[in-house]
Amino acid sequence: MHEADSYYNPGPGNGQQPGDASYQQPPQQQQQYTPQPVANGELNEKATFAQTFKIEKPKWNDLWAGVLFLAFCAGFVAVSAIALQGYTSTRNIQGSGIYDERNDFTLGTSTIILFAFVLAVAVVLGYSYVWLARLFPKQFIWVTGILNICWAIGTAIFYLYKRYWSAGIIFLIFGLFLAFCFWTWISRIPFSALMLKTAVDVSKTYGHVYMVSLIGGLIATAFGAYYSIVLVAIHDKFQPSRNNPSCDSSQGCGSGKVIGLIVFVTFTMYWISEWLKNTIHTTIAGVYGAWYFHPHSPPRGATRGASKRALTYSFGSICFGSLLLAIIQFLRHLCSIARSQSMQEGGVGGMIGYIVFCILGCLIGLLEWLAQFFNRYAFCHIALFGKAYIPAAKDTWKMIKDRGFDALINDCLIGPVLSFGALFVAYACALLAYLYLLFTNPSYNSGGQYTVFVVAFSFLIGFQIANIFTTPLSSGIDAIFVAAAWSPHVMYNEHPELYNEMVRVYPRVQQMIRV
Repeated sequence: MHEADSYYNPGPGNGQQPGDASYQQPPQQQQQYTPQPVANGELNEKATFAQTFKIEKPKWNDLWAGVLFLAFCAGFVAVSAIALQGYTSTRNIQGSGIYDERNDFTLGTSTIILFAFVLAVAVVLGYSYVWLARLFPKQFIWVTGILNICWAIGTAIFYLYKRYWSAGIIFLIFGLFLAFCFWTWISRIPFSALMLKTAVDVSKTYGHVYMVSLIGGLIATAFGAYYSIVLVAIHDKFQPSRNNPSCDSSQGCGSGKVIGLIVFVTFTMYWISEWLKNTIHTTIAGVYGAWYFHPHSPPRGATRGASKRALTYSFGSICFGSLLLAIIQFLRHLCSIARSQSMQEGGVGGMIGYIVFCILGCLIGLLEWLAQFFNRYAFCHIALFGKAYIPAAKDTWKMIKDRGFDALINDCLIGPVLSFGALFVAYACALLAYLYLLFTNPSYNSGGQYTVFVVAFSFLIGFQIANIFTTPLSSGIDAIFVAAAWSPHVMYNEHPELYNEMVRVYPRVQQMIRV
């Protein structure tokens, strides 16, 4: 990334310097990074998003990743078509409700009904969580932290009551550690609440943030339903059993094929979900970037322009970044299943396995956090300036480090809070699945052999959908950070009230926002 000697300096939106007594003059000027958006003086009322955030030589970046993504999507459709054909051929033993199926060898119609309940819970809780953030930004952070602490400790008590000592001890340690972390976060809550309130205020008056969130959430729900049916259909089509009418020796059925196909469709599901979430994120980042640079003369069709860029020139870059995160998340999912299996086995061996997979899960979780960190801010750069993924990630990281904004970002709790919220939704979905299997006692799960599998995938569905619903909140804050680090003087000139409030709750910001 190169520094430029020229400055983007549109001046205050009202033509005057702030005059109230609380206004604090920021320190001296810093050089600015290129590229820069079109300044206010050069922007007419009919300017579009593409004209405001120009790409000198528009091209389809990271095209190989986009082609590979589409190939995986085509493979997913092909596998689902074959599996669904097998499911329809066994309808005579699947039944049409919870209790009337005669399938005793693998997942069936009752499992599809369970996943439908899981989807409903995920949608209701996920969207309710977003509305809670809109209505009560500061209380939202407190409630999220307290609920997760109570949930972790409550789960530990439940497992200890059931004499699952290994799981009970681990969850108890996790709950106490979470309580310690939340206690250390208390001093950072005012700054985080301010950023969340700012993002919510902008979303209410600028662009079509919640429309994008709603459309993305509905697409995610529909895809989650489709994936759930395909998951069950693969078992029905290829699970070897003498009671399976769609499977005989001539059709290549086998446990290995079931596992392989489930691995493929689950990984593809992760990739598609991440692509959808990052497309929403990139679109929302473009909207907030337009607000940051031009709050008084916004470009026309910011939402439409940002989404068009995300679905065309930046499509491959979004697929690339989503692929990296999908691989990490898939590995974490496998680790979660192994951990749950170890917990179910019990005994000393089960406890050792559980601890090992917990440690491995923590390491993978750290890797996932790093990947998400780079992705979030790289996609903000891609949304505004249209670079390829790797150059955007490098430039954005260097710029954030040079400005010292990495400290500012680390002190904002919105990312962890939203992650905890998604975990809460996921745990609720997993609990629903467990209770459903416990009370309906389907014949295929008489020995509990599918409990870990169904609960784990219910957790996965709830977590992914909740993440997609909450994406617009975090996207807005991420975009504000990146834009402020890119052109800090715009914060001083165009958003004096926000700047003063940030200085009040987070004085260190004066060292970062210099003009």
